[in-house]
Parts: sequence; structure tokens; C-alpha cells
Amino acid sequence: MHGSGARSRGLGLALLSAFAFGGSGVAAKPLIDLGIDPLQVVWMRVAGAALILLPVALRSRALLRQRPGLVAGFGLLAISGCQALYFVAIARIPVGVAILVEFLGPALLLGWIRFVQRRPVTRAAALGVVLATAGMTCVVEVWSGLAFDALGLLYAFGAACCQVAYFVLADHGTDAADAPEPVTVIAHGLVIGAVVLTAVAHPWTMDFSALAHQAALGDRDVPAVLLIGWIVLVSTVVAYLTGVLAVRTLSPQVAGVVAGLEAVVATVLAWVLLAEHLGPAQITGGALVLAGALVAQTATTTTPTDTPAPVPEPVPSAP
Repeated sequence: MHGSGARSRGLGLALLSAFAFGGSGVAAKPLIDLGIDPLQVVWMRVAGAALILLPVALRSRALLRQRPGLVAGFGLLAISGCQALYFVAIARIPVGVAILVEFLGPALLLGWIRFVQRRPVTRAAALGVVLATAGMTCVVEVWSGLAFDALGLLYAFGAACCQVAYFVLADHGTDAADAPEPVTVIAHGLVIGAVVLTAVAHPWTMDFSALAHQAALGDRDVPAVLLIGWIVLVSTVVAYLTGVLAVRTLSPQVAGVVAGLEAVVATVLAWVLLAEHLGPAQITGGALVLAGALVAQTATTTTPTDTPAPVPEPVPSAP
């Protein structure tokens, strides 16, 4: 009963994370239409979240000495790398292609678990990835005209690898007695990500006066500052907190497949808020992604018989 409750809680956290991440694109598009560079939007997102969680990072300064690799990897790969590479990719290849390539992350994650960590994975997990990937193909309608750019595809594949790093690092060391609190890892990762993106996005060249304007969200105008608030608070702070907790409650491969719902959420929100309507193929694809997530939810990673299974630790609650 306890295990079932924990898995249900983990699934809820993963769905909330997917919703929070999925809402970032709908909020960011009006800002980009105002003339703000996409990388500068990413910088505002990460830097704003880093400021919110800065007190947490300062209180847990010892983590930098205890787990420097974990903190640096989370900041460089899971936060700044994944977001920056995706935005660079969509400047060279169609957005749908970039999304599909990036969401090959769950499949790559299974490969990491199976061939690098040498841990067996179940057929259900593999089937969930197949269904989710097939559904993603329908959601983005990749057959409707592609213009491949080798460098753009490489950037998108890099974003997929960074997505794998996010799930692997979120699960790293969770069965150890001194496992760091998820919120402290996220806080330090955001600070490092903000520093890295400052060097990449050159925010000092940004026209900050644009944030005082109204932005067109579909057929209505909303304050640009409100959209920034959504991206920072919901699509970054809430999204990362719930995402890491979901990985620790479920497993990297299960949470990775559920995270594929982010694309479905983004598409539905674009339909409702931006009047970007879904076609029959996209609706079918969304159903396949959901089916893949549900199938993967029944999957577990097999533990070798000569190694005792670790006792699950209590899952901390997000503030």
C-alpha cells in the first residue's frame, strides 16, 4: 500500500512538472515576439529562479565542497545546457524536429541505464518509450515537411543528452545515507546555470524597456512582466522541484517517459491560449504519449539478486 501511494505521488509530481515545463513555451513566445532574444528569455528564466532560491544555496554552501561534480553537472547540463541547446537548435531546424530529437532523451536514458550502468530494464519501460516516441512523431507532424540542417540536429541531440543528464543527476546518490536534498541541488544548479547563461546570452545588450509593454497572448494582451513571473516561478522553480522529486519517487526511466507529456501540455496550451489548433494526427499522438507514460508507470528496474534492495528514503516536500 505504501509503495502504491509513493508511486501515485511520484506520478502526480511528474505530471505537475510536465505541466509546468510545458507552459514555458506559451509564455515565452509573446516575449520573443516583442523582440527579446530567445537566449535572453532563457537567461531571465534561470537568473530569476536562481535569485529566488539563492538563500537555499547560501545555507547549503557545503554542498559545493561535498558534491562539486553533481552541482556543476546539474547547472551546466540539466539546466543551462538543455535549455540553451534547444533554443539554438530551433534557430536552424523546424521546432517540431527539434522537439522530437530532444525527446529522444527517454530512449537514450534507457540506453544509459542498460549499457553504462549495466542495470536491466523491463519490457514495459521499453514499450513505454516506443509508444511515447511514436506519439511525439504524430504530435509534431514530422512528415509535413522537413529541412534538415546537420548542425541544428546536432544541437537538438545535445539537448536530448542534457535531458538524460537531468534524470541521471536527479537520481544520483539517492540511496546513500548522505543524499543531498533536491532543493539544494536545484538551487546550486540554477546559480551555476545563471552564471553560464550570462556569458552566453549577453543580457547587458537586452532592451529591458520591452518588459514594461503588453505582450500579445492569443487575442488578449497581458503584461510582459506577468509572463516572466510565470516562466520563473512556475516553469522553472516549480517545474524543477517537482521533476527532481518525481525522479526520486519513481525512477529515472519512468519519470523520463512521463516527462514526454510536456510536449502534449505545450500543444494543448498553445491551442487554448494561442489558437494554434490541434489536428487529428496530433490528438492521436497525444494519446500515444499518454499511453506510453501509463505503460512506463508499471515498469520497474530489476535489482540483481546478490545485491540487497535499498530502503527507500522519505521524499521531502517541495516548499
